[in-house]
Amino acid sequence: MLNDRAQALLKVLVEKYIDEGQPVGSRALSRLSGMDLSAATIRNVMADLEELGFITSPHTSAGRVPTPRGYRFFVDSLLTIQPLTHATVNQVESHLHPADTQQLMATASQLLSELTAFAGIVRTPRRHLAGFQRVEFMRLSETRLLLILVTLEGEVQNRILPVSQSYSTEQLTEAARYLNEYGAGRDFDKIVEGLRQELSGLRSDIRLLTSQALEFGESVLRLGRDDYVLRGETRLIGHGDMSGNLMRLRRLFDLFEQKTSLLQLLDASQNSEGVRIFIGGESGQSPLDEFSLVTAPYEVDGQVVGTLGVIGPTRMAYERVIPIVDITARLLSSALSQH
Repeated sequence: MLNDRAQALLKVLVEKYIDEGQPVGSRALSRLSGMDLSAATIRNVMADLEELGFITSPHTSAGRVPTPRGYRFFVDSLLTIQPLTHATVNQVESHLHPADTQQLMATASQLLSELTAFAGIVRTPRRHLAGFQRVEFMRLSETRLLLILVTLEGEVQNRILPVSQSYSTEQLTEAARYLNEYGAGRDFDKIVEGLRQELSGLRSDIRLLTSQALEFGESVLRLGRDDYVLRGETRLIGHGDMSGNLMRLRRLFDLFEQKTSLLQLLDASQNSEGVRIFIGGESGQSPLDEFSLVTAPYEVDGQVVGTLGVIGPTRMAYERVIPIVDITARLLSSALSQH
């Protein structure tokens, strides 16, 4: 898509903008590129890059800045990764020694924030869900049932189920007996996996009640188990690119607070091999449209269990952030496997 000359000038422009945060003009490009090109030639290349959507011109300046598409091309095709210094690697390794899992999560998140000056995030490992002691259904009215679930720890949870048909006491007893005989005391993930294969063969009334009970059980048992550790988010407030836009920051912090969408994004990165980068709107989350998320999966004994990463403005030094995220994921994996 881009010839060598256009790629070289785009690389210089992105690096200059990342370094200084100011629109880059054709005169600066001519000086920094070291290429023997006339000012007219550089302006023509800049116009082509703008037409292709790699750069744009702010209203207040004749210079250009990268677009998310420009950053993506830069990261994929032009980026030169900076090897980490021994001091940086030693700093990460010295802090990520075998310890309590939750402490390791917090330490890794804090290190990511300190080393990049952005927000560090670690998605905590998914846990297998403990099962339940028993399930019961009670008829409250023609259109309402009470679902009672007793956890293995003895905690009683209730939910009122609106229903579109009337259930007899015998039907409710049969549905509860089926669930209890099949699942009581078993690992909940295995219950769900097994029952999903059998639901199609059940009578419609039993199938509906079973599905509702499983949905409720999962919401109860997963409560507080899916989470992430976030450190350094306040660093984003003071960043030059963000400090003037409080609305943008408020939307980002709402995303942090709400959690579900960000957890889904981190989970989407879990199957990646190595570092994965979401730039601006690529995340599918509008509060991140002006931000980038650099992630990498981490493992325990060779099995991927979570994701960690850095959240910062799209104008970040990717050549530094990428290896920091990568080495932190590797060393966290090692520490967890030794724990």
